[in-house]
Amino acid sequence: MNLRQILTAPNQLTLLRMIFLPFIVINLVNHHFMWALVLFVLAGLSDGLDGLLARTLHQQTLLGQYLDPIADKLLMSTMFLVLSIEHMIPWKFTVVVFSRDVSILMISGVLFMIAGLRDFRPSIFGKANTLAQVAAVFFVLLFAVDPTRWIWIASKFFLRATFVFTILSAVHYAFLVQHRLRQHGHVSEPRPPAAKG
Repeated sequence: MNLRQILTAPNQLTLLRMIFLPFIVINLVNHHFMWALVLFVLAGLSDGLDGLLARTLHQQTLLGQYLDPIADKLLMSTMFLVLSIEHMIPWKFTVVVFSRDVSILMISGVLFMIAGLRDFRPSIFGKANTLAQVAAVFFVLLFAVDPTRWIWIASKFFLRATFVFTILSAVHYAFLVQHRLRQHGHVSEPRPPAAKG
């Protein structure tokens, strides 16, 4: 790995987002919800900014292609887990989010080992799922700071959207994997039964 890849501005922002995570968790478990919310928003802004900088400065690297989604999944999965432990998000949403992310990581690893496949860009369902997750966590934290009814409604709406888009994106990913394997000749088409007589 080239040191220049680590030192690019987009990758530095991605690493900064990962550094934010323990401080968000510390503030959450200590019920300092305002600070947890501020740090979460900063982490979200860094996510958008690193992609913009990578395209603007032409600093898209192989490291960044791996590091960015790992940082995103680590942030969101940890947020759902801690918020469920703190009884702020029902466990069913966290179980669905974790199940999808762990399954995708395991399948991606297996596909890379057996077929060399690694180019799985996020689908429209995956992007919608990420947006719903970010919005759900944001409004759950905001409700802890300002417990008004409209914020509670927004948090419930985005949690349900997360549930739906998590399932849709997982199903779409399964179809995508099958299609890519067919393209690379690792899945054979079913043969018609031989004629009798």
